[in-house]
Amino acid sequence: QVQLVESGGGLVQPGGSLRLSCAASGNIASIDAMGWYRQAPGGERELVAAITFLDETASYGYFVKDRFTISRDKAKNTIYLQMNSLKPEDTAVYYCNAAGTFIPWEVWGQGTQVTVSS
Repeated sequence: QVQLVESGGGLVQPGGSLRLSCAASGNIASIDAMGWYRQAPGGERELVAAITFLDETASYGYFVKDRFTISRDKAKNTIYLQMNSLKPEDTAVYYCNAAGTFIPWEVWGQGTQVTVSS
């Protein structure tokens, strides 16, 4: 199995930056893609950013507007989400996701809280 642990969330002022990390362990070879999703109170879980492991092609949610960047450190089995120019509406629990497609599977991390407020 694959296990995911997120870190890096916290309180930041509007316009500030935050860097989230997600470390994967277990059967790393089975992972085809990883990504970040977020869920605001009362809202649905939505895609923030995702990256494929084959060619490291990245995709982003519509609301990012060039503020966020997803990256991967192969040696550390870790993905990152660099968030800049944060807005109050970015406040949410951010969840790391990993997925395989040969035999479809999906696993989620426990989530890390991001709060953007003065």
